[in-house]
Amino acid sequence: MTDTTGIEAEIAASHKALPEKILEVDNLGVEFWVEGEFYPAAVDMNYVVRRGEVLAIVGESGSGKSTSSMALLGLLPENARVTGSIKLLGRELRGVDDATLRSLRGNEIAPIFQEPMTALNPVYTIGFQIMEALRSHDRGMAPSVAKEKAIELLRLVEMPTPEKSFNKYPHQLSGGQRQRAMIAQSISCDPLLLIADEPTTALDVTVQAEILDLLRNLHKRLDSAIILITHDMGVVADLADRIMVMKSGVVVESGTVEQIFHDPQHPYTQQLLASVPHLGLGVLEESEVEQAEVASDTSTVPAVAAIRERATDAAAEEVVETRTPVLSFEDVAIDYPKRGRVPAFRAAEHIDLQIYPGEIVGLVGESGSGKTTLGRASIGLLPIAEGKLTAVGTDISHPSRKDLFAIRRRTGIVFQDPASSLNPRMPIGQSIGEPILLAGEAKGKDLDKRVETLLSQVELPRSYRNRFPHELSGGQRQRVGIARALALAPELLVADEPTSALDVSVQARFLDLLQELQQELQFACLFISHDLAVVDILAHRIAVMHLGKLVEVGTRDEILRGATDAYTQRLIAAVPVPNPEEQRIRREARAELLARTASGA
Repeated sequence: MTDTTGIEAEIAASHKALPEKILEVDNLGVEFWVEGEFYPAAVDMNYVVRRGEVLAIVGESGSGKSTSSMALLGLLPENARVTGSIKLLGRELRGVDDATLRSLRGNEIAPIFQEPMTALNPVYTIGFQIMEALRSHDRGMAPSVAKEKAIELLRLVEMPTPEKSFNKYPHQLSGGQRQRAMIAQSISCDPLLLIADEPTTALDVTVQAEILDLLRNLHKRLDSAIILITHDMGVVADLADRIMVMKSGVVVESGTVEQIFHDPQHPYTQQLLASVPHLGLGVLEESEVEQAEVASDTSTVPAVAAIRERATDAAAEEVVETRTPVLSFEDVAIDYPKRGRVPAFRAAEHIDLQIYPGEIVGLVGESGSGKTTLGRASIGLLPIAEGKLTAVGTDISHPSRKDLFAIRRRTGIVFQDPASSLNPRMPIGQSIGEPILLAGEAKGKDLDKRVETLLSQVELPRSYRNRFPHELSGGQRQRVGIARALALAPELLVADEPTSALDVSVQARFLDLLQELQQELQFACLFISHDLAVVDILAHRIAVMHLGKLVEVGTRDEILRGATDAYTQRLIAAVPVPNPEEQRIRREARAELLARTASGA
């Protein structure tokens, strides 16, 4: 690692002289004035953040995590009312004037936002934006000094080639590099407290692991405090010292990371932890079947059923190759044509993959590996350059419009973001019924009945048919996306990152629903995801993509517990698990693996 001891020592020395308690919050309340009435978003919150500590605030969307933390910075809209006490180093922040708050932001409390692409200014270089933060808090700093310090900060956050990155715009950096640039900007003025709001949600597991390592190393070396806002319990286990659990604006439980994970007291905390997918629980050994059968407690009955179901799936995997595949890639290559100044490039090549009736194949890999490209090509949304692609019995290597029309009646796709894939001006009943109407399968009262049946299948009230997408939660919109995709009873379903933006409890129910529908309707499914724990729960087989090529294909057990490819091993090692002790062991093992890889061992 490049030596950055000068800036580290300077920041750490300034922090060592501080009192133990950096932030004290007493009876904090946040309310919003809407249509003549105040609605509470956070109620009577009490907590302390100490120097060098990471406090994780967890809960589902709408629980008040981000709202209460933005209240610390005075970044709430005008219709918000904040009550209670917020003390930074013993100094009351609530009620101070805007000029004082502006001087505090960045200087003493700094946020790291969820999406750096929208938080960074697209028309200025990364270096300019870090320099702007430095000079806005130190008017006398010369531009040359600010540039030198900005490059040093980029080096501190382990940005590759910091001198070159200094002159790059946000769109020229990868997601992980943009997040590093934002962290560099956030720590530029030596803040006492960092507020990291879902800093890794949109990142691949390998990039996420790097950012978590970076945050851990920085806060230990610089002795800063961090408030970590997240719904990813694996990230919490990896980074946090203490946890505060929120539900509907209320803190329901708080304690050390060990207390919360191993002895949760509140039913909501127990439910939240039970909903978290855990890498390694997807496949159960025969010894577990025997143990579950021996146990007489009735609570083990569902466990035995689940284990038996897995055993049946495993048996199916052995004979599945004898059937005709629903989707077949044979040495397929896919190109993207030249667009403006962007040259043509090959997104995927030498793809050999088959999916059989009633089978779920998980396609995993980092962003840019070609996962979505394969998914879109599967249903004829992208042409192929070489090889043979067969979908639902039709060769679509060089399809006519008639071929595409035929296969799209027998295939469906669930997109990552249902809010952008549903027509905002169309009620959800109309959105679900549109494919059926266009296919000429039903109209009038028959169509209404089909729509109501589909709503029931995805467990939404039939009355919701007249609601618009913006009136539903993220999980409900995703269910509408499934209902629309299943409207024509497809033989093949492509699910492109359908759970990435969902809370863990909503995600757990969504996965249960998808499994139930797949078992009932027996469609083949290509499930694209970067969450290996989710794939472990769902998939019969797993295919791993890296830089446009399939590097490994096999059963869950072969891939997740016996990977032979070095990239697959790194991918699995980067997945955080919701157990502090286990995650510590995995982190050390991953560091050893990376060290061996780097040395060429």
